[in-house]
Amino acid sequence: MSKIKIFSLGGLNENGKNMYVVEVDKDIFIFDAGLKYDNDRSLGIDYIIPNFEYIIKNKKRVKGLFLTHGHDSNIGAVPDILESFKNIPIYGTKLTLEILKKDLVEKDTSKYKLNEIKPHTKINFGKNSIFPISITHSIPDAVCYVLYTKDGAIVYTGDFTFDATMTGNYKTDIGKLAYVGKQGVLCLLSESTYADRLGHTSPNNRCSSFIREVIEKNENRIIATVMPAHFYRIQEIFDEVEKTHRKIVIMGKQLQQMISMALKEGYLKLNSEKIGDLTNIEDKDSIILISDEKEKPFANLERIIKGYDKYIKLNETDTIFITEPVYAGIEKRMAIIMDDIAMLGANAISLSSSKHLLHHASREDLMMMISLMEPKYYFPVKGEYRHQYANASIAEDIGMDKENIILKENGDVALFVNGKLANTTEHIDVDEVLIDGKRREDVGNLVLKDREMLGSNGIVIISCTLDKGTKEIIGGPEILTRGFIYVKESQDLLLETKSLAKNVIEENISPNLKRVDYSKIKTDVREILGKFFYKETESKPMIITVIQEV
Repeated sequence: MSKIKIFSLGGLNENGKNMYVVEVDKDIFIFDAGLKYDNDRSLGIDYIIPNFEYIIKNKKRVKGLFLTHGHDSNIGAVPDILESFKNIPIYGTKLTLEILKKDLVEKDTSKYKLNEIKPHTKINFGKNSIFPISITHSIPDAVCYVLYTKDGAIVYTGDFTFDATMTGNYKTDIGKLAYVGKQGVLCLLSESTYADRLGHTSPNNRCSSFIREVIEKNENRIIATVMPAHFYRIQEIFDEVEKTHRKIVIMGKQLQQMISMALKEGYLKLNSEKIGDLTNIEDKDSIILISDEKEKPFANLERIIKGYDKYIKLNETDTIFITEPVYAGIEKRMAIIMDDIAMLGANAISLSSSKHLLHHASREDLMMMISLMEPKYYFPVKGEYRHQYANASIAEDIGMDKENIILKENGDVALFVNGKLANTTEHIDVDEVLIDGKRREDVGNLVLKDREMLGSNGIVIISCTLDKGTKEIIGGPEILTRGFIYVKESQDLLLETKSLAKNVIEENISPNLKRVDYSKIKTDVREILGKFFYKETESKPMIITVIQEV
């Protein structure tokens, strides 16, 4: 009896953090390991990754981690996984692995098992095998994966779209997809990001004509924001600049390194004479590229607008060109940015999120993929639940049985026994790991709660000094506040706070007590002052008590 389990550690009912697991009997195959940026949560969190404890517990059964392409939502968690599982075999195309290497803390990558794959070359794992197929996305060398099992193929599309104009490293091998479909697909895992959009994504993913119009209508300096790993958009800008007398100035270490590597390896093409340097920044006809990171969207642009940038000072004659359509979650910030630019007198242009699309599959693209694959079961992945639901409706509209369409959330297991979907209530424990800065450990909800309290209500510090011998108060208590009240207008409140704190401390250091319980003092001060502050101000600041002996 053969058993296949399919589940997600991240990527369902959310955007980003993609990580899908397929267990074929005792073998485990992992597809993608991404991160996401939570712009709403903030509180110092840089990014969020899946909790991969399940992988660590079962690492002896893991055959490999297979990466579809080099975007953060698909490879961003790999450096964190390698901290705990250095020997995990990782498979990816040349460009995907090059981008991954730049993210690794340890520059000596020889100790990791990084395996470069080529599309349409099978990789055998005993009775099972993996077959990568070229697909079209906004970055070269993107692939989807076919996992061959004795019960049929399991296909994970990754991010894709169908566009006949995409050639070379961007081209989809439709013939190979159709061939896999004729062999028999047990389950198709297909992305859902644009499932609620009618028609094909193409040609709305192509923006050359819009870029050309921006360059032609704005004679002065243009400052353009780009995503470092969206190679197709960068190439579109390069192609249009080649037709003009303008020069491109690339700003930012990460963007410079990414573009330099891509030009060297042939993933981007641009006449070297068109690349300027810092001496060209103030040129009237220069086009300055700055990176636009999802971690802190518009951070580099905001620094320029506020006048903090070391090299670029915004002029009224400048044009700010935001070259990517706004994505869900940053619409408000985008509006603020556009308003700030207008107040400075500069021109601002952005792509419309309704007219200009990223390289993801829309409704007709998804229908085409289903028709090519002819799967027995269909599993919508990658996207919020409403997108997954829309994707499931597409499959139903073109004739798939509703019972054969699988809608799950992270951790829910789809079980196949001898090639048939079986009923199961099995659920894998999943969670989010919050990463702050360079620390790989989970920040945790307690830390976030403290940060939220500090940000909302401020902090009050009670400081008191006792005599080491007699334990009597010889200094204080002193009250220090930050972010809680305006001190000059709250002297009465501070005097009452000092009195209450002193009473609590004296009650806990009376001569009848053999020793001072400092933990009890801190707890009592926090409890009494907490109630007092809420009664007087309806605020709950963080209260810290510091007791010292001299």
